[in-house]
Amino acid sequence: MRRRMKARLFLLLALAAIAALAVAGCGSSDSDSSSSDPASVAPVATPVFIELAVRPEGKLKSDVEVLAEKVAGIDDLGGLIVEKFEEADDSDEPVDFATEIEPWLGEKAGMFLGAYDGDDFQQTGFAVEATDADAAQEFIDDIDKYSDGPVGEASYEGVDFKLEEEDGEALGMIGDLLVFADDEEDFKAAVDASDGEALSGSQAYTDAIAAAPSDSFADLYVDVGAMIEQAGDEVDPAAEQFLQTTGLNPTETTFTASLVPGSDQIELDFVSDLGGAEPPSGDASELLGSLPGNAFAAVAFPGFGERLQKGIDSLDASGIPGEIPPNKLKSTMAAAGIDLDEITGSLEDAAVFAQGANESSLGGALVLTAKGDEASITVSNIGLFLRAANVAGVTVIKGDASGFSVRSPELGSQPLVVVAKGDKIAISYGAKAAAQALSGQSGQTLADNDTYKAAASALGSIPISGFADGAETLKLVESLIPAEDRSEFAEAKPYVKKARFLAIGTGSSDGLATAKLILGFND
Repeated sequence: MRRRMKARLFLLLALAAIAALAVAGCGSSDSDSSSSDPASVAPVATPVFIELAVRPEGKLKSDVEVLAEKVAGIDDLGGLIVEKFEEADDSDEPVDFATEIEPWLGEKAGMFLGAYDGDDFQQTGFAVEATDADAAQEFIDDIDKYSDGPVGEASYEGVDFKLEEEDGEALGMIGDLLVFADDEEDFKAAVDASDGEALSGSQAYTDAIAAAPSDSFADLYVDVGAMIEQAGDEVDPAAEQFLQTTGLNPTETTFTASLVPGSDQIELDFVSDLGGAEPPSGDASELLGSLPGNAFAAVAFPGFGERLQKGIDSLDASGIPGEIPPNKLKSTMAAAGIDLDEITGSLEDAAVFAQGANESSLGGALVLTAKGDEASITVSNIGLFLRAANVAGVTVIKGDASGFSVRSPELGSQPLVVVAKGDKIAISYGAKAAAQALSGQSGQTLADNDTYKAAASALGSIPISGFADGAETLKLVESLIPAEDRSEFAEAKPYVKKARFLAIGTGSSDGLATAKLILGFND
């Protein structure tokens, strides 16, 4: 039965997850019978929950259909999915979607993953909303004929369900939800949740889902703290120290990721409470737009100097085990003539870009903005830091942009260059990228790039903080693929080349950190 029952039920979930577009908008959906929440059968301590729109309607439905045709050339996505679903069922009595699933298939489905042991989830199950509980029950009653082994019947708290006698998988109706669980105990936990403490009643979950967009196709909820607790409260020490330097408390962090398809784009929205930490703020889109126009990818970090200063303050307080005792980092550097507070206090935003169409031309730079005219002073302080650390190969650079370079056999043929001009600092491998970072390329910047403009426009009022050019990135990726693997890439290329841009926007709303990723496609 594991091969048959579980395979069919997971195929059903996959079908619902992608979209039952062949039947979406057909038939009727009673508003009362479609009100069941799949999260109402997920135990309250569930750390990961996924909810999906099984029957998208209106704009969501049309956007998914248009996008499927534009990207993959599929003019009937729902029909194709049902066809593949039925083709994959090679049993003597295959499931007929139109007669056995469509009549009761509701609007929502959900999967819960719990009991995380650090490697895997030991408590899993999914629930599909049924608009016709009697028809869904008939489907369950007939599950015996699809099984390779004996199927028994069981009951718990007044809920009857099917139980695979060898592997213990369970299937039954809990209210208006068809629920499948990996074993009997997980099914019973779902019954208990439906009649007691469920994830749907958790404040952390309801707050997180309330912040998700209402027009999403799928929502992923993750309680990072619950996962850590279930794994035995074990967090990698190095990761924990890094997170502490950012002010993030992972044991109290939750986040949601929502998929929102459009007619010419795919959008992912992220919302997190950051464990109570203050969400990032600021707008570095002007710095991002000032980067060289031939950059195929770039990311900006608003408020970088402030976050760096907080990180160093935290690192100074905790120390570096085996290296520097607590509260000694800053004083040790000060004794060497380096004022870390002065360096970090002078910095504002940061951005990094990459350019080049092949391995030989690949390059890029980190660009920092400094307060007032402190850029050159900051670069001078960094140079003092390197000399105090006895770094060999440091050479002073003078001229329109001033700073220094560092040559080393470990760095290869080109030097690490750190230069300042105006209120900007550029750090790059080789002098060319640094010069372009400070002056653009022949006056052309990303802000002049039509693809970049389209990416920024797709984000609406959200400031753009990350960008990738689809065509230019594809050129680089294609040049880096070994000859023996190019035939496989050629099969995917017609679809990949339709990606026009990736746009990233970050911000905050009502004390929550937000991020938006948009993959835009060519017409």
